[in-house]
Amino acid sequence: MHSNLWIFIWRRKLSFLLVVSGLVLLGLWTWAILIDTTAAAQPPAALLSSSERQQQQQQQQSTGYQQVHIIQKLIEQANRVLRAERLKDNAVEKSPSPVQRLGNVRFLRPTQAKKAPLPMSESFLFEQERLKILEQQQRQRNAGMEELNANAEDERMLSSAERQTQYEHELQRMGVPVVAGIGPDGPRAPAERLVHLDLKGAPPKLSFLKQLLPVLRALGATGLLIEYEDMFPYSGVLQPLAAHNAYKEDELRDFLECAALHGLSVMPLVQTFGHMEYVLKLSGFEQMRELAESPQSICPSQPQSMALLEQMLTQVIELHSQCLGQATPATNVPVAQIRFTHIHIGCDEVQRMGECTTCRQRLRSELFLSHVVSMAHFIRRQWPHLGVVIWDDQLRSMSLSELQHSQVGSYVEPMVWVYASDIYRFIQPQLWDTYAKVFPSAWTASAFKGAFGESLLVPPLQHHLENNIRWLAVIAKEGGRFSKGLRGLALTGWQRYDHFAVLCELLPVGIPSLMTSLSTVSKGYFSTNPRDNELLRVLQCVFQPDSRRSGRPWLELHPNAHHSQLFAVCNYPGHLVFKYALRLFDKLAEIRLYLQQTRDQSAWLSDYNVRHNFSSPLRVRELTDRTPMLIEELRAMAREAQQLLWEVYDEYTVTEFVEQHIYPTIEALQRQLARAEMLLQRRTWPQRPLPLPLKVQEDMGLVTHQQEQQ
Repeated sequence: MHSNLWIFIWRRKLSFLLVVSGLVLLGLWTWAILIDTTAAAQPPAALLSSSERQQQQQQQQSTGYQQVHIIQKLIEQANRVLRAERLKDNAVEKSPSPVQRLGNVRFLRPTQAKKAPLPMSESFLFEQERLKILEQQQRQRNAGMEELNANAEDERMLSSAERQTQYEHELQRMGVPVVAGIGPDGPRAPAERLVHLDLKGAPPKLSFLKQLLPVLRALGATGLLIEYEDMFPYSGVLQPLAAHNAYKEDELRDFLECAALHGLSVMPLVQTFGHMEYVLKLSGFEQMRELAESPQSICPSQPQSMALLEQMLTQVIELHSQCLGQATPATNVPVAQIRFTHIHIGCDEVQRMGECTTCRQRLRSELFLSHVVSMAHFIRRQWPHLGVVIWDDQLRSMSLSELQHSQVGSYVEPMVWVYASDIYRFIQPQLWDTYAKVFPSAWTASAFKGAFGESLLVPPLQHHLENNIRWLAVIAKEGGRFSKGLRGLALTGWQRYDHFAVLCELLPVGIPSLMTSLSTVSKGYFSTNPRDNELLRVLQCVFQPDSRRSGRPWLELHPNAHHSQLFAVCNYPGHLVFKYALRLFDKLAEIRLYLQQTRDQSAWLSDYNVRHNFSSPLRVRELTDRTPMLIEELRAMAREAQQLLWEVYDEYTVTEFVEQHIYPTIEALQRQLARAEMLLQRRTWPQRPLPLPLKVQEDMGLVTHQQEQQ
């Protein structure tokens, strides 16, 4: 019986193999249906972003390819088994049946009926199934490609408003100010981008400025606006105007040639009306003041005033003109010509004008315009190729008829400056229309430091960036009013508010603000793509964070924040000074809070306790326990400032910085120790109530009850 069963199985082996293969195929088809059902339960593609839709489609295609690959392998294996069985059956049919003998008994192998060849449909069953699967997969693949192409086409077909909305959303994540109309599809960048070097305070070493030139050029600067003041090497009768640490003439020539090598133009700035303190403060020049007690502005009615200004302009212009085509002494390689096409003659913030006896006989507007035209006429007569630029603030209050009657538009180009975020608050559309009717072209000016506080240590980067971005929008809107357009934008970086003021933010501390604003102005918008933004490359940042992995943008700016963590890990000229300034800022803020708490908020070291010499010794010692340690920390930071700043500045700037920012806090801590020492000297204290000190009574005008009775 068992033999017959095995004989039956052996004869029907092909049928059993077909049944097993069919079951395998049925299982695979069931698996595919379950996967399709799971994919259908995923969120609709309409709710996903384009990048998520593409990623999902790629995963689905990859899964489908793997399934088809497995099915194809199984089908190929089944076809090989079928072919092998057919060959074996054919061989058995052709060979004679062997006869086995055992003694007198003969056993014959059971005869097999001839198998008819498998019909065409049966022999190619799996091949047809494979072709159907491949055809279906090809249709799916074509459908996926069509969907990808449709998505790409949808992105290309996004309206400008939709792209702008996506761009502004990314700006908000980064803390970058959003200005309507400024983006990748917005207006073009200004043609000229000048970087202002204010040398009337903390003048850097020219070796440091030379290191800065390639960085400025790489981020899109086209020129320099150099305000020398007393750092210019005046000679002859003007030699007293130069400071004791003024630049040497050969050093300045070398720097100007280096600027030409990097393709930067140079526009020198010489004040010729207001901000003349560095000249009029000196003995021998005081007679040219508008008012004897103030050296702020020069009197335009005195003949010697014009002679002095002409000599100053001549020396500055001649030095820059002589630098054309010179060879660098170190390399003896001819340099390119310096682009010296304009000179700036200042004329801003003329505080005391028209107040002397002679000037009082003329209108202020007439006095100002006449002086500006005279200076410009002198320059155009001597150097016809030079254009003349002035600050615009003194023109804002003048009428259109006054400006046109003076013909000032034929002599100068105004540089319109506003450092706040609301530019139209200071320059209304009507004023733009007036300027366009008087001047064929004009310049604009923003700020990257020195505009939000007379003695700040670190510039507020976000405020300056917003100022520059808003200027891009104003330039795009108002440039069409002028017949020759707006020439460009100057990014100013003030070092003092005037000659007598203390220092603003140092130039190395303002470099992150400068680079961020400069790259934005040069591109015409702030690029949110780190690969497209030049900051990371030019500033040599150590890391390039991937916002897709961390979930955080590569640059983060926040209101009232002075910096982003990005600039703390970058390597650029002056980066050590910037990092030091951040640490000093935090330390000074910590000590100010400490002094406020111990003096104004505590109950044992207040002014009242000191006036009455009445306090608890234990509490006083507890409150002043940290003071000696803080004094030593500040002294260590002062010594560190000397080492770091020496790479950028001379000893005069280093000592001025330390005296301005560190020494006052040390003095405050020492005063606190002296007050505490006085309170600790006492060993007995009077009974309450404590009498009112006589000085307090007199200063406040109080009358005691005893005085009323008397």
